[in-house]
Amino acid sequence: MVATTSGERIELAAEGATVVVEPAAGGRLSSLSVGGHELLVGPQDVPDPGPDGPESIAWGLYPMAPWAGRIAHGHFTAGGVEHQLPLTLPPHAIHGTAYTADSWRVVEPPSSGAAALTVALGHPWPWPARLDQRIVLSSSRLRLELTLTNGAASGSGPMPVSMGWHPWFRRRVGGADAELRFEAASMFELDADGIPTGRLVEPPPGPWDDCFTGLAGPPVVCWPGVVDVTLASNCSCWVVYDRPHHALCVEPQTDAPDAVNRRPRCELAPGETLAAWFEIHWREATR
Repeated sequence: MVATTSGERIELAAEGATVVVEPAAGGRLSSLSVGGHELLVGPQDVPDPGPDGPESIAWGLYPMAPWAGRIAHGHFTAGGVEHQLPLTLPPHAIHGTAYTADSWRVVEPPSSGAAALTVALGHPWPWPARLDQRIVLSSSRLRLELTLTNGAASGSGPMPVSMGWHPWFRRRVGGADAELRFEAASMFELDADGIPTGRLVEPPPGPWDDCFTGLAGPPVVCWPGVVDVTLASNCSCWVVYDRPHHALCVEPQTDAPDAVNRRPRCELAPGETLAAWFEIHWREATR
């Protein structure tokens, strides 16, 4: 396994696989290559004009924190105080602030196929927070870990949080079109604004831009005859966005979108942390 740095890029390599991490681009993975095949949408692949809001949300694989998915109209209340966030995908706020942060820094020199980064999160998020990210590559697996810490002073009120990852997989790899193997017991019902109501319903046929829970097994993205990718996480929710013609997104999240406006919600007292992991396993496709 090899790890190198080049300017603002970190390159990890293991047998048959490479990863490129760009701290200044929201701490995201800009490339995941397996067997010589690029699996992720790059910035050059985003349709113009992009159908998914700002270009920064539409490529690579990036962490979502201190919230994941949409916050309805960017508005929520905590401790009796109303908060208004910028509407980054009008009429909502989307995907947190970590993926646009250019202040990620490398905690220690990458080595043995692993890298560790950290970023301080604050305005426009109302609380000071720290997000730590660890990336570990082997010949058949990529493991991603996030730890979010409430950095507010002792005695302050709790911070509502959720987090996750947003991979943009290419629809077409090695001449094959992606197929998603996915089965869930329940889907979050959406209101007219595309925000979960909190009610669980039976999943209808796709295409989807929806959040699921109660998975029957790990999601699998297959490019027939090229590579099979199995996804695993300790997150309880998965958003599937399979409407774009050029991309397929399967996103593990600690809670469904708009979690800050539902009860119960995850809250961290000052100094407390929330941890999550996401693994991508691959093997040569069987068909």
